[in-house]
Amino acid sequence: MVTGASRGIGKAIARQFAEAGANVAFTYIHNKEKAEAVVSELEALGVKAQAYCCDASDFAATETLIKTVLADFGRIDILVNNAGKTADTLMMRMGETQWDEVIATNLKSVYNTIHACAPFMLKQRAGSIINMSSVVGLYGNAGQANYAASKAGIIGLTKSMAKELGSRGIRVNAIAPGFIETDMTSGLSDEMKDNTMKAIALRRLGKPEDVAHCALFLASELSSYVSGQVLSCDGGM
Repeated sequence: MVTGASRGIGKAIARQFAEAGANVAFTYIHNKEKAEAVVSELEALGVKAQAYCCDASDFAATETLIKTVLADFGRIDILVNNAGKTADTLMMRMGETQWDEVIATNLKSVYNTIHACAPFMLKQRAGSIINMSSVVGLYGNAGQANYAASKAGIIGLTKSMAKELGSRGIRVNAIAPGFIETDMTSGLSDEMKDNTMKAIALRRLGKPEDVAHCALFLASELSSYVSGQVLSCDGGM
């Protein structure tokens, strides 16, 4: 189960899991055509795939979503909380709506899905939950106080859930991507990209597939003794 997987990092994760043989349920919120195209792409890899229109920041809608996915797929072994948004501006210009929407989409959505999924994973006595944080959640960034707060909150939530759920065989980890080539970073100026590149040891922006490889590791038995961790995927930033 991947939230926000009709494009970018979420889509790359969904495809990576499908290539590894996993059936994939994923959510989208706006573009049905893109979501249906992703379903076709995943089904071509020989797995079951289905897209669900759902606002992950909506508690009741998420509860219904998880029940529907369980009815359609039978179980959820891996949960990837990837849904996110930005509304960047300096704090003195940031309106309450800009703050609330980013916190709800990025952080409350993670609470929503874990709250809905955890009872079923507890019964299974197994599961891997992967939450998408960010290097901005680790280091902060001017003009992104709302985004940074949401992504830092995800780290605290991840570590707490790892302690709460670990005794039942459920692992909870986070990935902190750096600057990845997606729609979210395409609007950066050339000057900002150049300055960013100087801070990255590998001297390149990341690709969605780089993050997807980290997600596959955390979802698989290769990381069976890894929980409560934040895996930075930032090129040595």
